[in-house]
Amino acid sequence: MKKSNSELFVENCKYLGLPKLAVEYETIIKQAGEKNMGFTEFLFRIIEDEAGAKKQRSINYRIEESRLPKPFKLLSDFDFAFQPGIKKGLIMDLARMEFIGHKESVLFIGDCGTGKSHLARSLALIACQKRYKVFYTTCAGMLSDLNLGVYEKSLSKRMYKYIGPELLLIDEMGHDRLELQLTKEAHLLFKVIDERYKQDKPIIFTTNIPQDEWADYLGDPLSTQAIIDRIFHHSIKIEIRGPSYRKHQGEQLQKRYHTDGQ
Repeated sequence: MKKSNSELFVENCKYLGLPKLAVEYETIIKQAGEKNMGFTEFLFRIIEDEAGAKKQRSINYRIEESRLPKPFKLLSDFDFAFQPGIKKGLIMDLARMEFIGHKESVLFIGDCGTGKSHLARSLALIACQKRYKVFYTTCAGMLSDLNLGVYEKSLSKRMYKYIGPELLLIDEMGHDRLELQLTKEAHLLFKVIDERYKQDKPIIFTTNIPQDEWADYLGDPLSTQAIIDRIFHHSIKIEIRGPSYRKHQGEQLQKRYHTDGQ
């Protein structure tokens, strides 16, 4: 049975990778007629719509592949007034993602609950939206994964997950007791840091462990010193000291419900 012109058009759109046009072509043609579009404007509209749709698919793919935890953290949701020690201007500069092009890393060090992870994840999400290849991991999760790779003889394959992306976010060093069980594997953390350092690939790193306590925490002074040398070189260090942001958010939530209940 011979296909209709509409069927052939949709089929060709899909073959050419124009899924938006395949679905919305009738609406687009109707709008073009109503607005008396010329041929040039009509073609421009089609290409612009398809380009926008392809860009959004790329962004969605980057976000999904990044493995950023949900719900996503947004920079607009961060209460800078609560943590006046954080220079908002610096964070907004980082949000432009120029540090990736400059091959610079970002290191958040500070007290628990002060918003380090929120800011780090927000920046990583923006990087995805700018179509950088990003990968998220906790420090404990990465060490556990690489340690398993040693025993399964799949270390090289597992390493690529952390070396390949344009931006790697290593979150929460010091939050998981699992890390203390893997201190003898501090050299695995060094392997990731060192390889990215040699390839000029930036890292966002968050920890509540002060710099002078890293060696005691990781339990391997030599590897730790090598890690520190590479992480702090070409890094933008942001130290956050203050009250717990999570506690503040919890209190605000309680106040809101208490007020609504009156």
